[in-house]
Amino acid sequence: MKRFMIVLRYEMKEYFTNKAFMGLTLVLALLGAVALFLPRFVDMSGFTGVQVVGSGGAREDDGGSGDGEESLYLYVDQAGVLQEEALTGMFPEARWQKAESVDALRAAVEAQEAEAGFVVTGNTEYEYYVYNKSMMDTNTSLFDQAMKLFYRMQYSGQKGWDLEEISAMYDVPITVTEQILNKDSGSNYWYCYMLVIIVFMLIVYYGQMIAVSVTSEKSNRAIEVLVTSTSPNSLLFGKVIAGAMGGVFQMGAILGVVLLSYQFNREQWGGMLDMFLHVPGDVLLAFSFFGLGGYLFYAFLYGAMGALVSKTEDISKSVSGLMVVVMGVYFFSLFQLMDVDGPIIKVLSFLPISSYSTMFARVAMGSVAAWEIVVSFLILAASIAGTGILGAKLYRMGTLRYGNPIKISTALKDLRKNE
Repeated sequence: MKRFMIVLRYEMKEYFTNKAFMGLTLVLALLGAVALFLPRFVDMSGFTGVQVVGSGGAREDDGGSGDGEESLYLYVDQAGVLQEEALTGMFPEARWQKAESVDALRAAVEAQEAEAGFVVTGNTEYEYYVYNKSMMDTNTSLFDQAMKLFYRMQYSGQKGWDLEEISAMYDVPITVTEQILNKDSGSNYWYCYMLVIIVFMLIVYYGQMIAVSVTSEKSNRAIEVLVTSTSPNSLLFGKVIAGAMGGVFQMGAILGVVLLSYQFNREQWGGMLDMFLHVPGDVLLAFSFFGLGGYLFYAFLYGAMGALVSKTEDISKSVSGLMVVVMGVYFFSLFQLMDVDGPIIKVLSFLPISSYSTMFARVAMGSVAAWEIVVSFLILAASIAGTGILGAKLYRMGTLRYGNPIKISTALKDLRKNE
């Protein structure tokens, strides 16, 4: 135990005195906080729908643009069907003006004097002019609705019909009151998606760091000194536990700052990021336990894979099989988020290779009994212990073996012979 604590303290010191590690943690946390505090200092009402008032509170935006300016929209009505009053109602942030001709409209748009232009060539036909069309451009969809309205008005007038009465019949408002008795999967989907990605990145990034650390010690032959002063088991467990603590610190600091910043500024954002950042406490708790467990499970294997090679350039070959498993579980888990109560994800939530992502997804989006969570975690904990023992044996066997990379199948055969 004393040797393990020495290794653990040394490895922890390597993480927390590393300027790049601490600097990256601080920079990412600050960037996340600054981004989420922006609505308090910058008028983002056009994006969030909420306008900052004074030094604190917020009120719902009245529909105008954030800076009070209206965009100029030009039109040429060759069919004689447009009504500016109706267009103003459908485009509340636009100022409409009739152009002298199509050429004048086109020239104004090209000179960026007007935001856009519409040339109505028939009762149901028009041309749309814009200089640079953004991905969020909804002008044509809104103008389509306006053209349909004008057509209905013209047609109803010719037939002597009451358009308001017909519209009231077709567009009768329906009132629905949802009573969600368990989980709202639609609302919870995106933050589950985000958490699955985070734990995947944690496993791959820090697992790779552990493998590189082990291989580097072999390549510079420092391992020969280390194994004479302490046991291979203490070395591997110290590296893995230190990596887990470092990863949890970094990810916890960044995620904690982001979540707390959003909760503090949630009103200013109008709740629009709830699907990503408004994570319930029980989901965060399940994520913490299963995410950390999954990381430890794979970290021991990454450490063992690093001991099976002598050069850092061979690490990719050694961990390729393990990476295939991690990637397969990652993508399969994401696909199964659409059916969290299905039989496949229920089985995956009990397997140690996948429970780190699927169980907290079931907690967030599906129906899961308390005993299922306990049993799944016990299986994961037992698997971590088993993987740790196996990883320590592979590590002990591979530390002083140099030359070509050792295949995992060969390593396992050698272990069975020694036993």
